[in-house]
Amino acid sequence: MQLVTRAQWGARQPDNGHDRVSSNKGVKVHYLGSPYNFGDHSTCAGYMRRVQRDHMDGNGWADFAYNFAVCEHGSVFEGRGLRAQNAANGNTALNRQHFAVLAFVGSSGSTAPTGAQVQGLKEVIAYLRANGAGQEIRGHKDGYATDCPGPALYALVQSGALEPGGSKPDPEPQGLAPFPGAAYFKGNPNSPLITAMGRRLVAEGCSAYAEGPGPRWTDADRRSYAKWQRKLGFTGTDADGWPGASSWAKLRVPRT
Repeated sequence: MQLVTRAQWGARQPDNGHDRVSSNKGVKVHYLGSPYNFGDHSTCAGYMRRVQRDHMDGNGWADFAYNFAVCEHGSVFEGRGLRAQNAANGNTALNRQHFAVLAFVGSSGSTAPTGAQVQGLKEVIAYLRANGAGQEIRGHKDGYATDCPGPALYALVQSGALEPGGSKPDPEPQGLAPFPGAAYFKGNPNSPLITAMGRRLVAEGCSAYAEGPGPRWTDADRRSYAKWQRKLGFTGTDADGWPGASSWAKLRVPRT
């Protein structure tokens, strides 16, 4: 795990000590909930300082709200750290039940995690488990009314693709995660979900792939998905290769 300590990213001292949590149900995954565009790794420490400043000076919180954060390059930034109660899950009871991990993923702009980021999330979840976290991996929206962690990350949470150890590195090709929303695919995602989708398309005889499929959304994915839409009887703009909810629902579970 590429850990960046508080000292390394230039964290401010918290306004008071953190309540301690030695064990809980597991981890909740979060996104930024604001526009964000991936950039050079040299900007990530500064972004951590910006978020901490917003939390402390803007929200009046004691510190950066999350236990850890993972940038698009896969580095794991220490927030409140191990065994500390976070301030991110919605209320005191929820904060005690799960540790909180933030991914640098936006509500617009860069809306889907990179492959390196998914790996970083898996590594920090394993790290938290080794230090008292339970086995659950949930999204912020599980138990609290919010859009967080966004459709792309939540699809990975639900599919099991964030499970450490490689036991489920991809959503299984025989059953996709729920539809992550039309905008997800237009954000040029790089995700295990795209690999799993491609495998299902190949299994349905709807391949336009010269090689792969792989995790990065490409024109081959769109052309393959258009074949699937036509197979379902869609025509015109309804068969333009951009996934929709109804065609995705039919692709999720193989027909017998």
